Amino acid sequence: MARIYTRTGDTGETSLFDGQRVLKSHIQIEVLGDLDELNAVIGMCPPFDLRDYIQNMLLVIGAMIAGGRCEFGDTNTLRLEEAIDKLSSELPPLTRFILPRGPVHLARTVCRRAERHLFIVEPPAEVLKFINRLSDYLFMVARTQSEDVIWN
Repeated sequence: MARIYTRTGDTGETSLFDGQRVLKSHIQIEVLGDLDELNAVIGMCPPFDLRDYIQNMLLVIGAMIAGGRCEFGDTNTLRLEEAIDKLSSELPPLTRFILPRGPVHLARTVCRRAERHLFIVEPPAEVLKFINRLSDYLFMVARTQSEDVIWN
């Protein structure tokens, strides 16, 4: 039986796909942690369209950040944009700020943090577009899952 622990990270380093050892404080590891956290929070959300698809795409993006060779195209962002447009057409327009409540809003804020950190590691432009659009999509999903609480 293989052990889950390797003891190789006990000194504050970890490995990337290419075998390169980096400090656990390295920005790539920070981004991977953000993506992992985002994926876990999305998994805690009530079911919504594209949830499984998004979780799979986050795994692909994580693999890319860790040095894996993965394909990621603009069609992923277009899929989110189509879903945003559909949700937008079904909801009343926003005229004031709403209070962020619930797990989907939490996922949206974790997504924004991941996006800020992603800009530092400079992934392909398609990845940055996808993550940017993902936070917009999560905002729209949050609006469909709860009543907007208006901030005055």
